Amino acid sequence: MPKISVYIIAYNEAEKVAATIRSVQWADEIILVDSWSTDDTQKIAEGYGVRVVQVDFKGFGDLRNKAIATCSGDWIFSLDADERCTPEVMQEIRDIANSHQSLDVYQVPRRNYFMGRWISHSGWYPNYRQPQFFRNGSMSYDLKPVHEGYVLHSDKPIGNLKNAIWQFPFKNMAEVISKANRYSTLGAEKIRHKKLSMHTALFHAIWAFIKHYFFKLGLLDGWAGFVIALQSFESTFYRYVKAIEIQKKIEWKAPA
Repeated sequence: MPKISVYIIAYNEAEKVAATIRSVQWADEIILVDSWSTDDTQKIAEGYGVRVVQVDFKGFGDLRNKAIATCSGDWIFSLDADERCTPEVMQEIRDIANSHQSLDVYQVPRRNYFMGRWISHSGWYPNYRQPQFFRNGSMSYDLKPVHEGYVLHSDKPIGNLKNAIWQFPFKNMAEVISKANRYSTLGAEKIRHKKLSMHTALFHAIWAFIKHYFFKLGLLDGWAGFVIALQSFESTFYRYVKAIEIQKKIEWKAPA
């Protein structure tokens, strides 16, 4: 039978990582790819018998490529520490791995739980990111620091799983704000070469809100949908402002 490896990306996820590991204990190999967490993430993972690999963080694309390199299975299933595999996805993955008619690369839908409810709209469902289940050697990632893309090494089309994994992205608003700050910093590096101004920053931020709240029907997700759209506004705006800071080498110093 084909061997299935799971790699889990984590950084300071002590409150979430145990549930993630338990959801994939059916796999032949589980590897936690950590970037020197300062909490008990590594200790918890090792308590479940998971192999922990420490990788200096140089962007998510680089991190995922190094994660792939640690996997010895015929197939690789990628999870973040705030995601959980469901029994339905487990069975679908096994069926694909054991079929001679399978494609090489599959996207996996995600169902997000936020502010006490499952999100059905807002661009958060089915919320595909990069393909998360693939034959070893059939894909890699580009080196973008955040929202990294992927590079196919297969002539076959990309498939889609029918069943969704679960994602629990934020436990509270403090995490929402913290992640927006971190991702906007990483994202600023991606756009620092563009022609930017505060007007473009505001325009893109407003469009991000409109897109998530109206075009992606976030208004049907109640207050959670509004918060998602507002968070998109803020993270987009700060990403552009931080890129402007980089371009103009702005430092907020007190007057002498």
